[in-house]
Amino acid sequence: MTPTMQAVIGLEIHVQLDCATKLFCSCPNRPGDDPNRNTCPTCLWLPGNLPRFSMEALEKATLACLALNCQVQQESAFDQKVYYYPDLPKGYQLSQFHRPLARHGWLDIVREDGTPQRVRIHKIHMEEDVARLVHEKEGRTTVSLVDFNRAGTPLVEIVTEPDLHSPADAMEFLRLLRMHLRHAHCSSCSMEQGTMRVDANISVRPLGSDELNAKVEIKNMNSIRHVGDAIAHETTRQETAVRTGEPIVTHTRLWDPDARITTPMRGKFAGPCVPDPSVPPIVISEEWLKERIRCLPEMPGIKTERFINSHGLTREEALQMSSEREIGHYFEAVLAQQAPPRLAAQWIATQLLPLLKERGEFPERISPEPARFAGLLRMLDQEEINANAAREVLRQLLDSTASAADIVAEGGYRQISGTDELESLVARVIAEHPTAADSFRQGTAKAMGFLMGKAMQASGGKANPRLLKELMERTLTR
Repeated sequence: MTPTMQAVIGLEIHVQLDCATKLFCSCPNRPGDDPNRNTCPTCLWLPGNLPRFSMEALEKATLACLALNCQVQQESAFDQKVYYYPDLPKGYQLSQFHRPLARHGWLDIVREDGTPQRVRIHKIHMEEDVARLVHEKEGRTTVSLVDFNRAGTPLVEIVTEPDLHSPADAMEFLRLLRMHLRHAHCSSCSMEQGTMRVDANISVRPLGSDELNAKVEIKNMNSIRHVGDAIAHETTRQETAVRTGEPIVTHTRLWDPDARITTPMRGKFAGPCVPDPSVPPIVISEEWLKERIRCLPEMPGIKTERFINSHGLTREEALQMSSEREIGHYFEAVLAQQAPPRLAAQWIATQLLPLLKERGEFPERISPEPARFAGLLRMLDQEEINANAAREVLRQLLDSTASAADIVAEGGYRQISGTDELESLVARVIAEHPTAADSFRQGTAKAMGFLMGKAMQASGGKANPRLLKELMERTLTR
């Protein structure tokens, strides 16, 4: 069925900055500690305590803005965003509503249909996080407790323009945004741990129209996959409502990951937002901003193109090697030890990283040392060992300090590549399995797989597969 309606999607992304202290006090920025351990009169929002602004938070927030191609404003200021809820007992949140830190950013994504699209970022502003509500049961009664460890945590809120039109495109944008912010070392951006939280604003309109209709905000999504699922469900719900004549009313809904539906939460409201007199305006000098620009590392898109042009990687390989800052550093360190670039990229992506994740070591650390891993790759490239043996040697590299050459020598993993030895092996296997040999000669291609399997088994997995197959085919076709 040809679609007649289009989703219009804008995202609001709250990113917790990796700072040592909170935004307006010197309390440790560790929301996960025991409840209410990291508090003081300022972040408990007791009357009479003045905020003290964190320069580290400004530096990390500026790096985030630069990583997302935003125009950092020379002057920005904090406002009191007024609302009343138990997680904000002082009645207002310090946020940059009227004069944000940055405007007019963008990221270029590849859409679901393979076409490029620039997704515009309307603004990025700083704000303090609120406390965390903990809901527990006391007998049959539900009680809500307040943990102030998170109160005052430094955040940036990234607000996109309504440029996205499908769940897949929204997910791709979030993956790219997370990649950029992690490269800038301003946030871990973990939705599972709450250091990146995403709200999606969704409306629908007739295909080809440019009107903006009533939007619904979706909350409570703790993974990028859940964001996509929630957008897909809400888009379908709104399209059905339009077809049946049900009005779309602006409100907030929650995503239920178990039922895979959105449910009503509350009406949408906006309290007053007035300038705050306790925090002076932030004035950024040209020299200070230039220093932050110099601190900004190479961004993933630029790194991807460099890996393609300098190392001959495919685009997919280059994207994998630039997906995380640590992976890119490790890849280039391995290349500095004379490892073949494409082999290094393939083995890092398909062998090393899955093994480290299985052992619970990634992303905290990537091992083995680049020189030892490069040694293994050189032996594999020079056909001194085969892929099966290399996988076993890699596991041993992670558990020892020995070189790949030492492990190969001690374990007897060196590949059999001698012509005489392989010819003898081929002759023996053909003699032991004459029926399979005759089947291959009569055109049954799969018989070769059987004979190769028997030959590899007879060699203890050490035969050079390429040379073995060449000799097998030559012998059978004489």
